[in-house]
Amino acid sequence: MKLINLDNGQVLAEKVHMANTFFKRLKGLMFSKNLPSDCALYIQPCRGIHTFFMRYSIDVLHLDSFGKVVAIEENVQPGRIGKVHPHTMEIIELPAGKIEKNQTKLGNTIQLSKKQM
Repeated sequence: MKLINLDNGQVLAEKVHMANTFFKRLKGLMFSKNLPSDCALYIQPCRGIHTFFMRYSIDVLHLDSFGKVVAIEENVQPGRIGKVHPHTMEIIELPAGKIEKNQTKLGNTIQLSKKQM
């Protein structure tokens, strides 16, 4: 699966790891060595994140139930608690710098799609 910004056509990630069970959401990216540049963690349901027990910074997209970006957090450092936004239903964690590189903005719609072969 991959993540696409429908508003500008940019691919945010070619490989998406789903955290859609209690234990997958609990573990998230904790204790991982890095998040490869072509990967993302899609957390659902989710209203906020933390970066405890992580060794690297991440970018964070907050999505509503329609996949619309309602908040953006860039370069969240290890050992921090992310912001909580009232309309957030799902969160995408990306490598630091990915949001700026792909020009993702508030109000953009992000879609999870199956890879085309």
